[in-house]
Amino acid sequence: METLDERIVRAPLRTMFAIARDVEHWPAHLAHYRWVRFRDRAPDGGGIVEMAAWRPFGVVRWPTWWLSEMSVDEARPAIRFRHIGGVTTAMDVEWAFEEVRDGTHVRLLHVWDGPRWPLIGVVAATAVIGPIFIHGIASRTLAGLAAAAERVASGVHAGHHPPAAQSSGGRSS
Repeated sequence: METLDERIVRAPLRTMFAIARDVEHWPAHLAHYRWVRFRDRAPDGGGIVEMAAWRPFGVVRWPTWWLSEMSVDEARPAIRFRHIGGVTTAMDVEWAFEEVRDGTHVRLLHVWDGPRWPLIGVVAATAVIGPIFIHGIASRTLAGLAAAAERVASGVHAGHHPPAAQSSGGRSS
């Protein structure tokens, strides 16, 4: 099973890459993230990282949790996660970044054969876990980190809004 989320972010590649690789600060940008903690750090900025998020269903929030081995490739640039704990164990995730005319094309790919549950593992992955949980969380994560990068690129930081946004009652999320 593959789940792909992608978008053009109106921010420089290095800005988007820096925000995406700074996983410990994701909860500051993402209301659906409960926590991100490193259990062990690697010299490349990756390591063993524990993540927890909410998957909202209207007013109900379903808690999710996973443990990943994270690696950072500065040269490409890319960030990879190999899930080593949780329901999604053995899932591979790659955040790939490409400079484009309007900013940065971000491609977030999840590849997974599903849980090792007899008879229903593949069905659970393709019918429920992939489209409802993985895409549901990944699309929110990509949108939230893109918004953070776009705020930085425009000079608007979290908690600071330009006068036009304040006077119109607008709010960035």
